[in-house]
Amino acid sequence: MDIDDAAAHIPRLRRYARALVGDAARADDLVQDTLERACQKWALWRPPAAPADQVQAALRGWLLTLMHNLFANQWREAARERTIDWDEAPEPGHDPTPALGLRLDLERALALLAPQAREVLLLVAMEQYSYAETARMLGIPIGTVMSRLARAREQLRRLMEGEAPSRVALKAVK
Repeated sequence: MDIDDAAAHIPRLRRYARALVGDAARADDLVQDTLERACQKWALWRPPAAPADQVQAALRGWLLTLMHNLFANQWREAARERTIDWDEAPEPGHDPTPALGLRLDLERALALLAPQAREVLLLVAMEQYSYAETARMLGIPIGTVMSRLARAREQLRRLMEGEAPSRVALKAVK
């Protein structure tokens, strides 16, 4: 097993990064940063003594954990540099079809979620990881995963129904 095995996970990393940051260029940068970090830290990864499919799943989880940590660091750095205004969410562009409008509304609503809530929602709902796997990847307790997921789903539902975003300031606790 070597670093070339990580290449098989690039499409899934790109999909998660795109949903996480909401911008194709920034998502590609995040994937590249993740793969660079994986190359630097490759000696630290310990594959489980298991069948090949479980080893690949463990590698994918490790890469997603690296991506989460990079994203969290970048988000904290950006928050230090500027104040986040939740009213400045990306506006949907031209709507050539009704289905595209719904997708853009969903993307806008996802962008309005707090990054911690969006991460959990995307890992569980889009990437279909279990609560335990998500907790391990994000380095948080499983109860925190469940509560963040419940709040994210409820906030997403309200946003999709046209409710104005709430101005809840979340404080990251170390």
